[in-house]
Amino acid sequence: MPKLSNRDAIKAAGLRVMFRQGYHGSGVRDVVAEAGVPQGSFTNHFRSKETFAAEVLDDYFAHTTKLVEQALGDASLAPRERLLRYLEIITARLAADDFTRGCLIGDFSLETAQASELLRQRLAEIFADWLKPFAACIAAAQQAGTIPARFAPDDLAEFLLASWQGAILRMKVERSRAPLDRFRRIAFETTFRETPHD
Repeated sequence: MPKLSNRDAIKAAGLRVMFRQGYHGSGVRDVVAEAGVPQGSFTNHFRSKETFAAEVLDDYFAHTTKLVEQALGDASLAPRERLLRYLEIITARLAADDFTRGCLIGDFSLETAQASELLRQRLAEIFADWLKPFAACIAAAQQAGTIPARFAPDDLAEFLLASWQGAILRMKVERSRAPLDRFRRIAFETTFRETPHD
Protein backbone atom coordinates (compact mmCIF):
# COMPACT_ATOMS: atom_id res chain seq x y z
CA MET A 1 0.00 0.00 0.00
CA PRO A 2 1.55 3.34 -1.04
CA LYS A 3 2.43 5.76 1.73
CA LEU A 4 0.43 8.97 1.93
CA SER A 5 2.31 12.04 0.77
CA ASN A 6 2.73 14.83 3.31
CA ARG A 7 0.14 16.81 1.35
CA ASP A 8 -2.45 14.05 1.63
CA ALA A 9 -1.57 13.37 5.26
CA ILE A 10 -2.00 17.04 6.11
CA LYS A 11 -5.40 17.19 4.41
CA ALA A 12 -6.56 14.02 6.18
CA ALA A 13 -5.40 15.49 9.49
CA GLY A 14 -7.10 18.78 8.67
CA LEU A 15 -10.40 17.00 8.16
CA ARG A 16 -10.15 15.34 11.58
CA VAL A 17 -9.11 18.53 13.33
CA MET A 18 -11.77 20.70 11.70
CA PHE A 19 -14.46 18.18 12.55
CA ARG A 20 -13.36 18.33 16.20
CA GLN A 21 -12.59 22.04 16.53
CA GLY A 22 -14.30 23.80 13.65
CA TYR A 23 -12.66 26.01 11.04
CA HIS A 24 -11.98 28.96 13.33
CA GLY A 25 -10.83 26.75 16.20
CA SER A 26 -8.27 24.92 14.08
CA GLY A 27 -4.81 26.39 13.62
CA VAL A 28 -2.06 25.30 11.29
CA ARG A 29 -0.12 24.07 14.33
CA ASP A 30 -3.04 21.84 15.31
CA VAL A 31 -3.15 20.34 11.82
CA VAL A 32 0.57 19.61 11.47
CA ALA A 33 0.67 18.17 15.00
CA GLU A 34 -2.20 15.85 14.07
CA ALA A 35 -0.42 14.89 10.83
CA GLY A 36 2.92 14.41 12.56
CA VAL A 37 4.79 16.58 10.08
CA PRO A 38 6.89 19.76 10.43
CA GLN A 39 5.05 23.07 10.12
CA GLY A 40 7.11 23.88 7.05
CA SER A 41 5.39 21.00 5.24
CA PHE A 42 2.13 22.93 5.44
CA THR A 43 3.52 26.11 3.92
CA ASN A 44 5.27 24.07 1.22
CA HIS A 45 1.93 22.71 0.03
CA PHE A 46 -0.71 25.34 0.88
CA ARG A 47 -0.77 29.11 0.40
CA SER A 48 -3.08 29.76 3.38
CA LYS A 49 -5.40 28.13 5.87
CA GLU A 50 -8.31 29.30 3.70
CA THR A 51 -7.10 27.61 0.51
CA PHE A 52 -6.19 24.53 2.56
CA ALA A 53 -9.71 24.37 3.97
CA ALA A 54 -11.13 24.61 0.44
CA GLU A 55 -9.10 21.54 -0.56
CA VAL A 56 -10.21 19.63 2.54
CA LEU A 57 -13.80 20.57 1.68
CA ASP A 58 -13.34 19.33 -1.89
CA ASP A 59 -11.98 16.00 -0.66
CA TYR A 60 -14.90 15.66 1.75
CA PHE A 61 -17.41 16.41 -1.00
CA ALA A 62 -15.76 13.86 -3.32
CA HIS A 63 -16.33 11.24 -0.61
CA THR A 64 -19.91 12.45 -0.09
CA THR A 65 -20.52 12.16 -3.83
CA LYS A 66 -19.55 8.47 -3.66
CA LEU A 67 -22.13 7.91 -0.92
CA VAL A 68 -24.76 9.68 -3.01
CA GLU A 69 -23.93 7.43 -5.96
CA GLN A 70 -24.03 4.35 -3.74
CA ALA A 71 -27.63 5.14 -2.81
CA LEU A 72 -29.12 7.06 -5.73
CA GLY A 73 -27.32 4.98 -8.35
CA ASP A 74 -28.70 1.69 -7.02
CA ALA A 75 -30.87 0.51 -9.92
CA SER A 76 -32.21 -2.37 -7.82
CA LEU A 77 -34.26 0.15 -5.81
CA ALA A 78 -37.19 2.29 -6.93
CA PRO A 79 -36.30 6.04 -7.03
CA ARG A 80 -38.22 6.90 -3.83
CA GLU A 81 -36.47 4.04 -2.01
CA ARG A 82 -33.09 5.35 -3.20
CA LEU A 83 -33.74 8.64 -1.39
CA LEU A 84 -34.53 6.75 1.80
CA ARG A 85 -31.45 4.60 1.30
CA TYR A 86 -29.25 7.70 1.22
CA LEU A 87 -30.65 8.88 4.56
CA GLU A 88 -30.08 5.41 6.00
CA ILE A 89 -26.44 5.34 4.85
CA ILE A 90 -25.72 8.74 6.35
CA THR A 91 -27.56 7.93 9.59
CA ALA A 92 -25.44 4.80 10.02
CA ARG A 93 -22.23 6.80 9.52
CA LEU A 94 -23.34 9.44 12.01
CA ALA A 95 -24.28 6.72 14.50
CA ALA A 96 -20.78 5.25 14.17
CA ASP A 97 -19.45 8.54 15.59
CA ASP A 98 -22.03 8.53 18.41
CA PHE A 99 -23.81 11.47 16.75
CA THR A 100 -20.99 13.84 17.73
CA ARG A 101 -19.80 14.60 14.20
CA GLY A 102 -22.05 16.06 11.54
CA CYS A 103 -21.45 17.13 7.96
CA LEU A 104 -18.41 19.27 7.12
CA ILE A 105 -20.37 21.03 4.36
CA GLY A 106 -23.05 22.08 6.83
CA ASP A 107 -20.47 22.99 9.48
CA PHE A 108 -18.53 25.18 7.05
CA SER A 109 -21.74 26.78 5.79
CA LEU A 110 -22.47 27.99 9.32
CA GLU A 111 -18.95 28.95 10.23
CA THR A 112 -17.26 30.34 7.12
CA ALA A 113 -19.88 31.80 4.76
CA GLN A 114 -19.57 35.28 6.29
CA ALA A 115 -15.84 35.08 7.03
CA SER A 116 -14.48 33.78 3.73
CA GLU A 117 -15.73 34.68 0.27
CA LEU A 118 -13.59 31.92 -1.24
CA LEU A 119 -15.20 29.27 0.95
CA ARG A 120 -18.69 30.76 0.55
CA GLN A 121 -18.39 30.53 -3.24
CA ARG A 122 -17.06 26.99 -3.08
CA LEU A 123 -19.90 25.94 -0.78
CA ALA A 124 -22.43 27.45 -3.20
CA GLU A 125 -20.88 25.41 -6.02
CA ILE A 126 -20.89 22.26 -3.90
CA PHE A 127 -24.57 22.64 -3.01
CA ALA A 128 -25.45 23.20 -6.68
CA ASP A 129 -23.61 20.00 -7.66
CA TRP A 130 -24.99 18.06 -4.68
CA LEU A 131 -28.57 18.87 -5.62
CA LYS A 132 -28.39 17.52 -9.19
CA PRO A 133 -28.55 13.75 -8.51
CA PHE A 134 -31.27 14.27 -5.92
CA ALA A 135 -33.35 16.33 -8.34
CA ALA A 136 -32.91 13.64 -11.00
CA CYS A 137 -33.95 10.89 -8.58
CA ILE A 138 -36.96 12.89 -7.42
CA ALA A 139 -37.96 13.54 -11.06
CA ALA A 140 -37.78 9.79 -11.72
CA ALA A 141 -39.96 9.10 -8.67
CA GLN A 142 -42.49 11.68 -9.85
CA GLN A 143 -42.52 10.17 -13.33
CA ALA A 144 -43.10 6.75 -11.78
CA GLY A 145 -45.97 8.26 -9.81
CA THR A 146 -44.54 7.25 -6.44
CA ILE A 147 -44.18 10.72 -4.93
CA PRO A 148 -46.37 13.80 -5.47
CA ALA A 149 -45.49 16.07 -8.40
CA ARG A 150 -46.84 19.28 -6.90
CA PHE A 151 -43.37 20.84 -6.60
CA ALA A 152 -40.48 20.94 -9.06
CA PRO A 153 -37.73 18.32 -8.54
CA ASP A 154 -35.08 21.04 -8.04
CA ASP A 155 -37.14 22.65 -5.27
CA LEU A 156 -37.77 19.32 -3.58
CA ALA A 157 -34.07 18.43 -3.74
CA GLU A 158 -33.22 21.75 -2.11
CA PHE A 159 -35.85 21.17 0.57
CA LEU A 160 -34.61 17.65 1.25
CA LEU A 161 -30.94 18.54 1.66
CA ALA A 162 -31.50 21.80 3.54
CA SER A 163 -33.91 20.15 5.98
CA TRP A 164 -31.60 17.16 6.40
CA GLN A 165 -28.74 19.53 7.27
CA GLY A 166 -30.96 21.10 9.92
CA ALA A 167 -31.77 17.68 11.35
CA ILE A 168 -28.03 16.90 11.52
CA LEU A 169 -27.40 20.12 13.47
CA ARG A 170 -30.12 19.17 15.97
CA MET A 171 -28.65 15.67 16.17
CA LYS A 172 -25.28 17.10 17.21
CA VAL A 173 -26.94 19.10 19.99
CA GLU A 174 -29.03 16.18 21.25
CA ARG A 175 -26.35 13.51 20.65
CA SER A 176 -29.21 11.39 19.41
CA ARG A 177 -30.62 9.97 16.19
CA ALA A 178 -34.09 11.24 17.11
CA PRO A 179 -33.91 14.42 14.94
CA LEU A 180 -32.84 12.35 11.93
CA ASP A 181 -35.63 9.82 12.41
CA ARG A 182 -38.15 12.60 12.98
CA PHE A 183 -37.21 14.36 9.76
CA ARG A 184 -37.31 11.17 7.72
CA ARG A 185 -40.66 10.12 9.14
CA ILE A 186 -42.39 13.47 8.61
CA ALA A 187 -40.84 14.21 5.21
CA PHE A 188 -41.67 10.79 3.79
CA GLU A 189 -45.20 10.81 5.18
CA THR A 190 -45.93 14.28 3.75
CA THR A 191 -43.81 15.89 1.00
CA PHE A 192 -42.30 12.60 -0.20
CA ARG A 193 -45.22 10.37 0.77
CA GLU A 194 -45.77 7.33 -1.39
CA THR A 195 -48.66 7.90 -3.76
CA PRO A 196 -50.91 5.05 -4.95
CA HIS A 197 -49.98 3.83 -8.41
CA ASP A 198 -50.95 1.01 -10.72
